[in-house]
Amino acid sequence: MEIAFVKILNCAVALAALMVVSSPAARADHFDDLANSPMSGGRPTATQSSRAEDLDRQSLQQRAVTAAIWGMPIVSMNAMRQAFFRDAKANYNDVVFWSKPSDWKNQTTTPNASARYVYFNFNTKDGPVVVDIPPAVDAGLFGTLLDAWQTPLADVGPEGEDQGKGGKYLLLPPGFGGDAPAGYIAVRARTYNGYSLLRAIPKGSSEADVSKAIALVKKLRLYPLSKADSPPEQRFVDMSGTLFDGIVRFDESFYLSLAQMINEEPVLAQDRAMMGLLLPLGIEKGKEFKPDAQAQRDLEQSAGAAHAWLMEAQPTYGTPTWPDLSWKLPAPPAATETGFSFERPDYLDVDARGIGYFCWYAPPKNLGAATYYLAAFKDAKGDSLRGEGSYKLHVPPNVPAQQFWALTLYDRDTCGFIRDMPRAGIDSYDQKMQRNADGSVDIYIGPAPPAGEEANWIETASGRGWFTYFRLYGPEKAFFDKTWKLPEIEKLQ
Repeated sequence: MEIAFVKILNCAVALAALMVVSSPAARADHFDDLANSPMSGGRPTATQSSRAEDLDRQSLQQRAVTAAIWGMPIVSMNAMRQAFFRDAKANYNDVVFWSKPSDWKNQTTTPNASARYVYFNFNTKDGPVVVDIPPAVDAGLFGTLLDAWQTPLADVGPEGEDQGKGGKYLLLPPGFGGDAPAGYIAVRARTYNGYSLLRAIPKGSSEADVSKAIALVKKLRLYPLSKADSPPEQRFVDMSGTLFDGIVRFDESFYLSLAQMINEEPVLAQDRAMMGLLLPLGIEKGKEFKPDAQAQRDLEQSAGAAHAWLMEAQPTYGTPTWPDLSWKLPAPPAATETGFSFERPDYLDVDARGIGYFCWYAPPKNLGAATYYLAAFKDAKGDSLRGEGSYKLHVPPNVPAQQFWALTLYDRDTCGFIRDMPRAGIDSYDQKMQRNADGSVDIYIGPAPPAGEEANWIETASGRGWFTYFRLYGPEKAFFDKTWKLPEIEKLQ
């Protein structure tokens, strides 16, 4: 896989080089070609025609790379939706959940290995949809409703509109006129498709606490407003231990998915210029996308270049948490200050949005109230984290997390769990984890555990890069006033 990564990265570098006319001599040749063009009265030669074809192809490749970065959020949403349909065999308004903490078979971007997730897709093409959230009693239930571009629409649960008391959220389709019916929390969306990710949090690790959390999930209801007087029986699908593959593929299929979503959704005003840039690629709203064999090969190369760019940008992306440490919130100010819409007064921050939705999904509308995330891509010496290396993280005592904390590992190529790994992370619920006398914890990461440290060890895959998130659920004052710090990851000799 390292060789494959290098090839993709080389492709990205080569593509970047093709985007500019690099030297004065080359620029002079370019202007000579223009002077000899038919429009200027000259006669084009075979060499000039070939060069024009090369420039046209380079322009198309550049547009395709830009399109991939711009389309990352909606293509990622569609990848998860296809897993919802294909792997869970679910339909709109069904509820998929994980009755156990997720293992590697939950192939989505940066999920928590400690959480019991609830996921569903919805579509308002035929009218408003009701999401009936139960009161958060005997367990926690919180998360976010998002549109097809993964812009948060509303948080739900104790930190959401219902404040943990439960409520009926009404998802309204684009262009819905008038007021929502009484008794509902109106949620207006600019797209027909959308999804939600919720987390069921037991009060403790006992079997009784877990059962109460799952029982709370089973009280969730999702149905069309047109059937509010007699809602259909709610269908639940438990995906624990079953592959749910919602990871985007960076090949020609990326653009097939993008074209599909453009046909399904309204064009937002902020995206009209991009619609014009997509036309030479053969992607046009209302028309079938049918690239020929050569176009498919070119698109696959462009998707690989976009993938390489996203991976290269990811470690520098985010907001530092402590000035003297490399841990950072895996989102820049462009994300948090705009409520993850990335819409600035004068521009749409396409690059920041693309990197973000390559790394994660389902951001909250209001970050920090219920959860906080820290990301690390480097060790204490500034070197990239590698699967063949052995590392140690010392977690100081008194972690300022009201509910629990968790450390989770991810594959650098996919941002999902490392495939086939028996354990994706460690959390404070773990009763087998060894704790030091002062309450601190030493976590070991690598292809093999140090002697006697198996309970505190997370396995990695040699030859692959990885990164990690440290999560705090219910972050407390000591975290925000920075009196508690998480040290760097140390590489062991």
